[in-house]
Amino acid sequence: MDKTIKHGLFFLLLSLLALGFWFSADFKTIVAGIAIFLFGMLSLQQGFKFFTGGILERILRNATDNTLKRLLFGITTTTLMQSSSLLSVLVISFISAGLLDLAAGIGIIFGANIGTTTGAWLVAGFGLKVNISGYAMPLLVFGVLLQLTKQKSYQGIGHILLGLGFLFLGIQYMKDGFDAFKGSIDLSQYAMTGMRGLLTYVLVGIAVTVIIQASGATMVLIITALASQQISYDNALALAIGSNVGTTITAVLGAFGANIKGKRLAGAHVLFNVFTGLLAIVFLRQFSWLVDFLCGHLGIASDDYTLKLAMFHSVFNLAGVMIMLPVSGLMARFLEKVMQEKRASVDLPRFLTASALQYPETAVESVYQETLHLYDNATHIVLKALGLHRRDVYSEQDLNAVVGRYGIIKDYDIDDAYERNIKGLYSAIIEFISQARFTWEMKQSGRLHWLRQANLKLVEAVKGVKHLQKNLLKHNRSYNRYQADEYDRIRYQVAMVIRELQKIKDTEIVNELPLLSLDALKGRIKEQHQAAIESIESLIREHKISAEAGTSLLNDYTYVYDIQSNLVRMAETVFVNHAAESVKAEKELALTDHEMLEVIRPKQAVDHE
Repeated sequence: MDKTIKHGLFFLLLSLLALGFWFSADFKTIVAGIAIFLFGMLSLQQGFKFFTGGILERILRNATDNTLKRLLFGITTTTLMQSSSLLSVLVISFISAGLLDLAAGIGIIFGANIGTTTGAWLVAGFGLKVNISGYAMPLLVFGVLLQLTKQKSYQGIGHILLGLGFLFLGIQYMKDGFDAFKGSIDLSQYAMTGMRGLLTYVLVGIAVTVIIQASGATMVLIITALASQQISYDNALALAIGSNVGTTITAVLGAFGANIKGKRLAGAHVLFNVFTGLLAIVFLRQFSWLVDFLCGHLGIASDDYTLKLAMFHSVFNLAGVMIMLPVSGLMARFLEKVMQEKRASVDLPRFLTASALQYPETAVESVYQETLHLYDNATHIVLKALGLHRRDVYSEQDLNAVVGRYGIIKDYDIDDAYERNIKGLYSAIIEFISQARFTWEMKQSGRLHWLRQANLKLVEAVKGVKHLQKNLLKHNRSYNRYQADEYDRIRYQVAMVIRELQKIKDTEIVNELPLLSLDALKGRIKEQHQAAIESIESLIREHKISAEAGTSLLNDYTYVYDIQSNLVRMAETVFVNHAAESVKAEKELALTDHEMLEVIRPKQAVDHE
């Protein structure tokens, strides 16, 4: 039903445009100007996306230390890109991936609202004063030439130059269209005064922005219409307020592909813009007086309505930020309380969102965070199958005592747990990685490949414990104490690896040597496996257990070794190599499998002596 309505509205818009083209050539010029301007914005956004393979993301991550940095980042980035929409999508994807918290995202969005007002200043102060299309031509020529190169950075700059060229060209077309339009139709005759006029034109501003999906383009349209005296100054102020409120629809649409964290940021965007719009409506007279006062001190003529409109746009957005910024933390807590994640019977992905796919860095971080989510579920299932609890295994208690305390293993439905907590997440991770269409020259693609392998190892570990569970339930309380002791040793060895991996996971990479810890753990696993084989052979020779029981134990120790090895291989990628830049020196110290065997053999020889 929703799709039918959308298609209907789309074809209605096309029909109205065709009707307008038929009746007025000047209307055609104005709409063409809007289309060229929007195409310029898209080109500009595409150009900046060429620099989002890590550069912009690193800047964004470092620009969230404090409130001032967040504001400045939002202002600067939106001023350069002339698109708060691109920044909103980027911030939503970072929040969805867990790279930013909600409070930091709110601060950046506040800055973006101030930054988006700079476009009005550029158009009113420069675009309408000169023949701006003359500047567009060289930009378009150089932009096309740079597009023909193979170097991606040059292509990105080419997109940016093309975007600026089309922006300038679109502004000129809109200006010329309105200048010609007033010769045949005078829109100023539809000017409305008072509260009725204010609310009507606010709604018109909202509607135009929703249709165009760019508040910057709406503001350019308003300024060019005002410069051609097609609308009154008072109605232009109302339209500016409406465009500010209408841009929240873009944020809401951008949040459709985000998780609950991204939706909360879109909610903050809506709250801020609606509040700012209401503030401007209620105190319009006071804002108008302040604009006149500031313009008078800056030497702006009292009848230069385009610059006064730009001033008004900046002033009421700045006032909204000044009022809302001190309560941004309260707003974040309110949204977190009101917009809560729905609990599902099947565990769903928390970080894999459509918005995260748009940027390599956020795509990798989303998979990394989701892998940690899958790891938590997997270790929970493994330990439950062993009859143990994570809180005890992760504690400082003696692990042998913990295993002894939980002597009776309860039957645990691993198949059901796998369906609810593993299968769906793993499938979602694989599908997400397959959709991340980044070129293999980029380092992010290699990291995605290794993260996919790490997730496979987790799934294999869970499947391994499923094979192990049957004999554990049957023999761990065996009347043969030697057999029962071996199955307790099996539980201990798996729990030991999970405890050690948790310590490595919690290790500060910069200050410790987690790779060396993994080397030690690998050596310990190999040593334990060899010792278990020798122990079982000895028990069979001494007739302490039957050959049949011994064979089952040997098979089960093979499962244990596979479970341990899969978990360790996963940890190498997820807990250590994800911070690859920090551990290059450790890799030089890390031991190969062959070197570990050389270390283990002499020790075993000494033990035999």
